[in-house]
Amino acid sequence: MDTLNWNEVLIEQWEHHWNTQLRDRLEGLADEEYFWAPVADAWNVRVRSDLTTQFGTGAHTIDFAFPQPEPAPFTTIAWRLGHVIVGVLAMRNAAHFGFEAADYETWEYAGDARTALTQLETQLDRWLTGLKGLSEADLAVPVGPKEPAYPDRPMADLVLHINRELIHHLSEVCLLRDLYVHTRPENGASR
Repeated sequence: MDTLNWNEVLIEQWEHHWNTQLRDRLEGLADEEYFWAPVADAWNVRVRSDLTTQFGTGAHTIDFAFPQPEPAPFTTIAWRLGHVIVGVLAMRNAAHFGFEAADYETWEYAGDARTALTQLETQLDRWLTGLKGLSEADLAVPVGPKEPAYPDRPMADLVLHINRELIHHLSEVCLLRDLYVHTRPENGASR
């Protein structure tokens, strides 16, 4: 019997979902959808203002607060993509694979859907490149202080966590796209 290559299995889990369920669903994301807030007071990516709950550098910032309010605010596609790009991927790419430092406070958030999708593709490519360089032994090494919430857990656990986060949040983005289409009066929806 062949030995199971755990790294290939972990990568395949994400790549299958991306290639069969997500990538095509993100095609054609328009700026109006990207910023659309289906409820009042939703967290979003916004043009810079004097609001204290906004994080980031550049012309656009993301709504955020530490600690997060209870209940957490509803979040838009722009916010969810910002979270995936920065909090799920870029920060991990920096911590584990040597890419430039990234965090919510200093990120230049995308002011349009196309730029956000480009940032997403870049961070996904970096993550997968890093993963492909890991050996079976690397997957067993504890992540240490780079992941303060669970420093004693092996890298394989982090990969599974990131896979869950990507599948979860990007599926939410797809659901919001569906909601956007099906609630627009121009598409025959009535309110």
